[in-house]
Amino acid sequence: MSRYREIKFRAVTSFQRRIGNPILSRLPQQTLLETTGRKSGLPRRTPIGGRRIGHAFWFVSEYGEKSQYVRNIQAHPQVRVRIKGRWHAGTAHPLPEDDARARLKALPRLNSTAVRAVGTNLLTFRVDLND
Repeated sequence: MSRYREIKFRAVTSFQRRIGNPILSRLPQQTLLETTGRKSGLPRRTPIGGRRIGHAFWFVSEYGEKSQYVRNIQAHPQVRVRIKGRWHAGTAHPLPEDDARARLKALPRLNSTAVRAVGTNLLTFRVDLND
């Protein structure tokens, strides 16, 4: 990773961890992804943007395998997603062969714009919902 990308990654993730995520997580209509901590085994909630299409929920991670929630998914693919205030259980699947930039065009505009602006290693995910 280039020095610029590393500085950008640290600045953005620091802001998200300390300011953005704690605020967004409290909003009742914010979509949340709940993973199981790969080391602690505790539930970890992360605000995300994405869209439900049929029995699947699609989203794009801006930092791919460098994101902590992605590492948690790799260890425990069983997740929960809160969509419009309701929790749905499912199994998350990374799709590295998917064109993440094209996928963002089908997802909510505001989040997609932010992901494109700060992301350095986009990775598409599909969560197959159990309900």
